[in-house]
Amino acid sequence: MNAAHEAVAAVVDPEIRVITIADLGILRSVEVEPVTGRVVVTITPTYTGCPAMDVIRADIRRALAVAGHPDAEVRTVHSPAWSTDWITDAGRAKLAAAGIAPPAPVRRDGVVPLTLAVRCPRCGSPETEQLSRFGSTACKALWRCRACSEPFDHVKAL
Repeated sequence: MNAAHEAVAAVVDPEIRVITIADLGILRSVEVEPVTGRVVVTITPTYTGCPAMDVIRADIRRALAVAGHPDAEVRTVHSPAWSTDWITDAGRAKLAAAGIAPPAPVRRDGVVPLTLAVRCPRCGSPETEQLSRFGSTACKALWRCRACSEPFDHVKAL
């Protein structure tokens, strides 16, 4: 991994501050053009119209400027569409450690299983209930643990 890639991979998601864009899986590639040295970064939003994308692009450019690459291009691609399967194991662990239930892996045949229960990221109990399909961001739902009574966000599987 080169210095430009390391700088971009360390950019933190502005909505879920405990996870990087690399761990979230929206960072697709970081390429350095051999002749000019210009960096081209490719990202995919978690969903079309995600309001955090402008901040992410600005944070990427800022990280690259600090790393000595002031002339960078950030490309946004929508195909293939982002999936929660792109969240790394480290990212899932970071979400759980922060009290955010990570999504279950999506099956490889493209079927997204119905989430009937989500384990509490604090106590591990499966005795939970969904309070709202919408949480603090559009990609999360609000749940509550019946065992420890704590509310928590759950990243929706896509």
